[in-house]
Amino acid sequence: MAYTATHKFARIAATKVRPFTDLIRGRAAAEALELLRYVPNRGARMLEKVLKSAMANAEDQGARNVDRMRIVDARANNGPMFKRIMPRARGMAYIIRRRFAHIEIAIDAPAA
Repeated sequence: MAYTATHKFARIAATKVRPFTDLIRGRAAAEALELLRYVPNRGARMLEKVLKSAMANAEDQGARNVDRMRIVDARANNGPMFKRIMPRARGMAYIIRRRFAHIEIAIDAPAA
């Protein structure tokens, strides 16, 4: 049984979080936490919080050896966008897209 945690509407672009989801996918939960702890990016902090939440969800539902569980799914999908307009020269306008992300992590017991 997979235990999941999500952070919806995270105020960061999904493209900034995706490299870290690729980094931890398939690893043990404790190893992934250790990797994320030393990455100096805001996306890594958000991913670390979601991973801790997934581990707490597993522990709350009675799973044992949560540290050794594998990350079976880690993804950062695009969320909605705030669209704003910035005035430019000669009456033109540039659109500003403030992006959101949906961060999801699923952990499961390792295959024996």
